[in-house]
Amino acid sequence: MKTDVEIAQEAEMQHIRDIAAKLGLTEDDLELYGKYKAKVTLDTWQRVRERPNGKLILVTAINPTPAGEGKTTTSVGLADALHRQGKKTAVALREPSLGPCFGLKGGAAGGGYAQVVPMEDINLHFTGDFHAITTAHNLLAAVIDNHIQQGNALDIDVRRITWKRVLDLNDRALRHVIVGLGGKAHGTPRETGFDITVASEMMAILCLADGLEDMKKRLGEIIVAYTRDGRAVRADELGVTGALTLLFKDAIKPNLVQTLEGTPAFIHGGPFANIAHGCNSIMATKFALKLADYVVTEAGFGADLGAEKFLDIKCRFAGFHPDAVVIVATVRALKMHGGLDKKELTQVDMAALEKGLANLEKHIENIQAFGLPAVVAINAFPTDTPEELAFVEKKCKEHGVEVALSEVWAKGGEGGLALADKVEEAIHKPNHFHVLYDVNDTIPQKIETIAKTVYGADGVDFTGPAQKQLKEIEDLGLDKMPVCMAKTQYSLSDDATKLGRPTGFRITVKELRLSAGAGFIVALTGNILTMPGLPKHPAAENMDIDEQGRITGLF
Repeated sequence: MKTDVEIAQEAEMQHIRDIAAKLGLTEDDLELYGKYKAKVTLDTWQRVRERPNGKLILVTAINPTPAGEGKTTTSVGLADALHRQGKKTAVALREPSLGPCFGLKGGAAGGGYAQVVPMEDINLHFTGDFHAITTAHNLLAAVIDNHIQQGNALDIDVRRITWKRVLDLNDRALRHVIVGLGGKAHGTPRETGFDITVASEMMAILCLADGLEDMKKRLGEIIVAYTRDGRAVRADELGVTGALTLLFKDAIKPNLVQTLEGTPAFIHGGPFANIAHGCNSIMATKFALKLADYVVTEAGFGADLGAEKFLDIKCRFAGFHPDAVVIVATVRALKMHGGLDKKELTQVDMAALEKGLANLEKHIENIQAFGLPAVVAINAFPTDTPEELAFVEKKCKEHGVEVALSEVWAKGGEGGLALADKVEEAIHKPNHFHVLYDVNDTIPQKIETIAKTVYGADGVDFTGPAQKQLKEIEDLGLDKMPVCMAKTQYSLSDDATKLGRPTGFRITVKELRLSAGAGFIVALTGNILTMPGLPKHPAAENMDIDEQGRITGLF
């Protein structure tokens, strides 16, 4: 069996000019990064902005398990299937983070014969967007410490600097650090830490801004610290908003690549869905909608995280919504949600499957709660039996949802034709999209609506520190924004060990953070971390490159 990287390396890619031509773009619309990558110029938007939008298809999933679900693979394969059917199609995805790529999860360019290419470039440095975010974020951090060193004219309380530093790697040793050691010439000693780059508010801003001017405005509104009398200090007060923005002059432009089958692919931005809003950039999605008749996009992790944030945050800001939603599941993962051990997933266990199906049923209910038509895609494995597949289909139809078997990993677009037909049917079903809450609700009301409606929780508890932060946000008058929930991806609850469809639980909010530039409030729950660590055997241990530059072990 060939690895993903071997399949990608054997692909005969088309020149990016030819991919762009499928969308009606010319070389004047592109800034080339070699033969197979390009950025689309911002000037292009002025030419296409008045066009009608194509159909938008959101791909989400059940809560992920070590058994694998294949959401990105399904997104790519579905786009290829629609493309095979003669539809003008594009796929819009997030850029992978180097942290999980070298850690446990691996890359995020799809898999098998449903991948985006050049796979190695996309999973590694790509066009440098993440480096721009890392640099801009750390420039702001450096300016804060320099401001304090040079007299602290803003009277910043050094104990209340909220702006950390970032790095696009998993490194638990950097979660809590002390900076400024070494004497007076080297700064003021203080406690701080590092987040992973994809958790940076600047990543969220890149993905929510609708242009360079909007980005500049949002960067200036970032709250970086508080003064000793409790006033919020914004980045604009440090006088470097222009410098921060110029670091994004290229990063803000959407990236264009291709799938293995030559379907145009926009890959831009990459916030995690368990600690950020988990969607690719609004700009890339808007470009895709104006240039293609069908756009397939995804939101990170399960429908309780990425899809909820796509619908409650991204759609609210962008002014569009999906025409249909695909929920990806596997028989293997459902049995694992039903209590079966990973080593036993090849055996038929209808009791475990039925119990695990409760997780899928909850996610179907979640999408229906937003008023959207849904299709379930069963990502096929050789161990799936006709009995198991028929049982899943029967249960889904009881919820009014059609099911399609997806074989895109093994067959590419051909394996997604049945799914494409079901999606086409769903697009023409009644669509009553609405967000779940009003931004003018109180923060506890918004969080409770998400917790009860989407997670199935009995209620929400705030720790002492979170209650204090809540009052502070209300006193600042910044509580009328959407809420971005930071929660484990593995469970509908905030406890990663509670699989399936847990009941009788409450959500604990341990911290509230203001992302005033991005335009939302982050609620951290359970044991969520904004700087992941490496596993015992990182994926990096399996990677190598030979003297011809051929990469192995990147998956």
